[in-house]
Amino acid sequence: MYRAFIIAEDGGEIRELTSGLNRMGFACSIADYSSKFSEELIDQACDVLFVDMNSSSTLAQAESILEHLRELRMTRNLPAIALISDEGLGRLDSSLEIDDFVLKPWNLAEVATRAKRVIKRINNVQNRDLIKCGALVIDIAKCEVSINGGLLALTFKEYELLKFLAKNRGRVFTREALLNEVWGYDYYGGDRTIDVHIRRLRSKLNDPDNNYIQTVRNIGYRFSGEV
Repeated sequence: MYRAFIIAEDGGEIRELTSGLNRMGFACSIADYSSKFSEELIDQACDVLFVDMNSSSTLAQAESILEHLRELRMTRNLPAIALISDEGLGRLDSSLEIDDFVLKPWNLAEVATRAKRVIKRINNVQNRDLIKCGALVIDIAKCEVSINGGLLALTFKEYELLKFLAKNRGRVFTREALLNEVWGYDYYGGDRTIDVHIRRLRSKLNDPDNNYIQTVRNIGYRFSGEV
């Protein structure tokens, strides 16, 4: 199941699109242009962002919103797709940072296919290269982690745990799930080993406010893009 966040003026076309995407494997959330997008997007931990740019007014608002979300999108490796008309396409700023667009009237299969392709492309680039979150950089090719350019001395499991959480930023994992994903299903140690490794990671990340790795009470942990 993919997660899509749609910024648009509420209307029949958008509701129809949302309903269709739900049937094609996308859990969709909708917000209008007055919402607090940074907070909502972090909470949603979405895979793709759709922005309605059909009219001159929504086009101007969308451009402002994308600029506002620029740092968040870079941190989260979050692709954006414009929902736009032929008329709007002619007014579109070529420097606007979008990953793809779909022309109105929208073909549901095309929208879903374009979304899946751009998600895959972004994820492949992320997997090959770097994961960035503020001053934190995880270089997967080199198995290195740095903050403000300085390398951190992590154990293998600390690195694997941090990488797993960062690659799934925003998602909450129980201790048992983290043990299974990082240590393997044949690990027989207690799940409190996760707490120990999280504590050591926070210390090495110099992260007293838990901005990178957040504790979700009574559940487990998540990596946050909000730093």
